[in-house]
Amino acid sequence: MATLAEHENQAARARAGAVSAVASVVIYSSLAETETIWRGMETPDHLHTSFQRFDFLNAWQSHAGVHLNIKPLIVVALDREGHPLMLLPLGSTRENGVNIARFLGGKHPTFNMGLWRRDFAASACKADIDTILAAIAAHGDRIDLLALAQQPERWNGTLNPLAHFSHQPSANACPLLRMPSGAKPEDIISSGFRRRIRAKEKKLKTLPGYRFFLASTDEDITRALDSFFAIKPLRMAAQNLPNVFADAGIETFIRTACLSKAPTDGRAIVIHALECDDEIIAMFAGVADGHRISMMFNTYTMSENAKYSPGLILLRNIIDRYAELGYGAFDLGIGSDDYKLQFCKDDEPIFDSFIPLSAYGRLAALGMSSLNHAKRMVKQNPALVAMAHRLRAALHR
Repeated sequence: MATLAEHENQAARARAGAVSAVASVVIYSSLAETETIWRGMETPDHLHTSFQRFDFLNAWQSHAGVHLNIKPLIVVALDREGHPLMLLPLGSTRENGVNIARFLGGKHPTFNMGLWRRDFAASACKADIDTILAAIAAHGDRIDLLALAQQPERWNGTLNPLAHFSHQPSANACPLLRMPSGAKPEDIISSGFRRRIRAKEKKLKTLPGYRFFLASTDEDITRALDSFFAIKPLRMAAQNLPNVFADAGIETFIRTACLSKAPTDGRAIVIHALECDDEIIAMFAGVADGHRISMMFNTYTMSENAKYSPGLILLRNIIDRYAELGYGAFDLGIGSDDYKLQFCKDDEPIFDSFIPLSAYGRLAALGMSSLNHAKRMVKQNPALVAMAHRLRAALHR
């Protein structure tokens, strides 16, 4: 059920020192109510990432968020003609007596962002953001804190409007590979690195049926995912890591999103793989929007073929494919694993915002901000990172 907060609060606007372009804000408690508006904003006229597509987040909320007691809080800002300016896909939970709203999707999106009409995103000011925040604060569920993590500072060259508000760098960086238009393949991946990968691939090319492919049919997608869910638990156990894909609803979410049709690239989550007649050798899944390909999860064979670095071979093929399609950027998600840094030489600036909407929220914001700052300090210290890895391994043996 939607609630309407008409913002004709002249005193608030006067304090902001500007008149907001936001005439009203509607807050919905289900994704289904917003589907038409949401899908209408998944166009080139709007600024958003593929992680905030309706099909992606609806699959997550329906199959995973519901198990976490996430209550949707979809915030839509409208102009004076009633046209949507912005949609924030949030969900709320109660934690330690505090009502906290976060972006939907849990740990699965690399980037969290609203869907913004481009002209509004380019001109949005603090008065606009304050108007939206006031509507959330006035909502009947009494949200104490917005904990908005992993937001890109810019997207496709446009400043994220929430960067106008108080924020801090995220605890982890996101390694980024830029793919300039017209660049030669060896300008994107060096000739020396390509030679090393080709040498490894020679062994795999002798396998019957060896190929690189995009899983475009339901049958190919299901086959690749069956392999993933069989191999990934073994890989994680070998690394003394918990199997996060065994959490309630996660497998169904992934399968649903991978099979869901998307406007530009076929599926809400796209899968690329290497295979031969005997097995799926390696697979990597991610999201794409015509400009950026962001990888999400992967695995590779437990057979002898693993010694030929099929993951690196697969990534080279994926990067080359999207460079040929005119994509400008590629990323491998949050974290500074060695294989990511072999491909990605830059970092995508990302930030967190902890925005209190009540006295309880101010205390919680201080604690969360301090904790994330401490995590960032640890991540930037190699000795502390190594210690954290050893501790994590010990805890999961």
